[in-house]
Amino acid sequence: MSDALEDGRRFRVLNVIDNFSRECLAAVVGTSIGGARVTRELDRIAELRGYPCMWSRTMARS
Repeated sequence: MSDALEDGRRFRVLNVIDNFSRECLAAVVGTSIGGARVTRELDRIAELRGYPCMWSRTMARS
């Protein structure tokens, strides 16, 4: 998800949702969210909850 601040600066939000429980596992906000940041967040979640048996990705284009 992405949006812009009043001054025009853009920001993005990476939402990680458990599709079964509908629980939001992470909401990462930043002006730039690179692959290393995504990997770090997913590893953090996996440390707390274990690795999923399956996963899916939904990618919205703005």
